[in-house]
Amino acid sequence: MYRWLLLVMLSATAVPGMAQQTVDPAVFRALNSAQVAQQKGDYAAARKALDAVKASGGSLEEALIWRSKAYVAWSAGNNAQAIDWLDKAVRSGKLDDEMLVVERLNLAKLNLGERRYAKVVELLAPGQGSASEEVLQMLVQAYQGMNQPAKALPLAERYVQANPRAADIWLQFLVGANADLKRYAQAERWQRQLLARKPDDAKGWRQLAGLQQMAGSNDKALATLRAAHSKGLRFSESELDNLVLLAGAADQPWQGAKLLKGMLDSGLLANTAARQERLGLFWWQARDRVAAVRVLRPLAERSGNGKHWLYVAQLELEQSRWQAGLEALARAERNGAERSKVRSWRQWAESELRFERDNRVASRG
Repeated sequence: MYRWLLLVMLSATAVPGMAQQTVDPAVFRALNSAQVAQQKGDYAAARKALDAVKASGGSLEEALIWRSKAYVAWSAGNNAQAIDWLDKAVRSGKLDDEMLVVERLNLAKLNLGERRYAKVVELLAPGQGSASEEVLQMLVQAYQGMNQPAKALPLAERYVQANPRAADIWLQFLVGANADLKRYAQAERWQRQLLARKPDDAKGWRQLAGLQQMAGSNDKALATLRAAHSKGLRFSESELDNLVLLAGAADQPWQGAKLLKGMLDSGLLANTAARQERLGLFWWQARDRVAAVRVLRPLAERSGNGKHWLYVAQLELEQSRWQAGLEALARAERNGAERSKVRSWRQWAESELRFERDNRVASRG
């Protein structure tokens, strides 16, 4: 209903502008007839009234007929045809300045609805210096649609700075766009503004911690989570687990290990076997094999899982600790680890161990 009323109001704006200019009476009557039919939802009659009248090429009447046809098509849901007609009217050079501003805006709306983002920018960018909130929103959406967030950001920042009470959606956009561009410090600044508005929003605190984690500041992320926890806010285990997994997705295993260890030590997450395994694997991916063994060996002792013992064996062998590796391989085999993997690692370890022994014997001789 709102969209229909908007279209009727837009169509009716032709009358004041036309009253100030000389318009052929037949055209005037056709425009009014089309408007009445459009208001009734009889789009066929509206089109018939407009098609029945002829206007001279390059005249104001021609531009007004194109404009009216555009609004009839828009009302009928035929946006592509509406764009064609309204674009002709805008490019005709016959509409007065006041009407041209309105029609360029409406043409931009139509193009935005059809995801013709470059056309939206072409229509609206020239006036962005004094643009309204509506125009800025459309430009921001268009630049986003064109995958050019760097061009959208200054517009959104300008609006928010000029309007401190701007809707949350503007701040959320600034957070997301800056994060996409890996401008984590700027994203964190806007996220803190959102939190200042809603200090008890657990999701906002978690998002702040996520931004800090993506920036590599695991200590800050953990401090943020602890601060929220001290305020009485609670996070689900899946939310915290996903936050840790962000580190793996961002190829930051050391940061993930530090964050996960902090969560386990502080009681934010329960100390389960699955999380101990993840912690050990994070250390391993970060090439801190000593820390990885320190976590995974006790886990293997408790679980008796062949997979865990195979992890321990590989870590020991990667540190040239051949005998410790062979012992871990034996326990892996006894606890059901895949025999082909155990055999492959054992052959390598035994070969290296023989080589070391032969070198020692040779050096004594």
